[in-house]
Amino acid sequence: MGELGRRATRAADAADDATDSRGFVLAARAGFVAAGLLHAMIGVIALRVARGGSGSADQSGAVAALAGTPGGTVLLWACFLGCAALAVFLLSEAVFGATQRSDREKLKHRLKSGGQAVVYGAIGAVFGTYALGGSSDSSRSTQSISARLMAHPAGTVLLVAVGLGLVVAGGYFVYRGVTRTFTQTLKGLPPGGTGSAVVALGVAGYVAKGVALAVLGALFVVATLQHDPEEATGLDGALKSLQGQPFGTWLLGAVAVGLICYGLYLVVRARYQRM
Repeated sequence: MGELGRRATRAADAADDATDSRGFVLAARAGFVAAGLLHAMIGVIALRVARGGSGSADQSGAVAALAGTPGGTVLLWACFLGCAALAVFLLSEAVFGATQRSDREKLKHRLKSGGQAVVYGAIGAVFGTYALGGSSDSSRSTQSISARLMAHPAGTVLLVAVGLGLVVAGGYFVYRGVTRTFTQTLKGLPPGGTGSAVVALGVAGYVAKGVALAVLGALFVVATLQHDPEEATGLDGALKSLQGQPFGTWLLGAVAVGLICYGLYLVVRARYQRM
């Protein structure tokens, strides 16, 4: 058991060193750029919808739009690899990056890094699907999964919990944007107007994404309580539902611009993120 333990420790140290290498960190930073392009495109589509156009303002719609640009396939592969590297880096952080913290801080760090790893891994999977020539429909997938879960009492409880979790997550994003606590993860921001512009992008972006997540969560809860999976349409449906509110076109437009700002912030974050 002693020898096995030493081998496991050496393997863990080797994995930690690999994810801390300069080349791997650069690849992981590219994952922020990929996520930034995704959010910016979702914002562009949502802005088009607000102006009377059409489109799917969600991950699948955004990736499909990126695939249609010149060199789209190469771009999708680059985004896939960046997201995959970032997901692995964050998973490594969840496992190895909290050794010097207290038990409470260690658990918080692992949960946060692990959750982010899942998010970026999922984004990378969408990029990879389209890079291989496939496609997906986020709204239909969400409706299908919701319908199956609503068929069981436990599934209904799970959907309500997911919806409430999204509302809480949305509130957390708004909080981070308003209080500017997201800047704690950045280092080396330039002084003056450039640094202020980065922070302004982050504020607008975090608030807009928080609103989008909160609306999405609310729709999940309402759809579940009404036992209507057609209402659980994912991010595209959540954003388009804003148009039905007072001053809905302006509200959707503001959130769309905010998502574009969040996308631009993520691109900049790739340069200044602490890693």
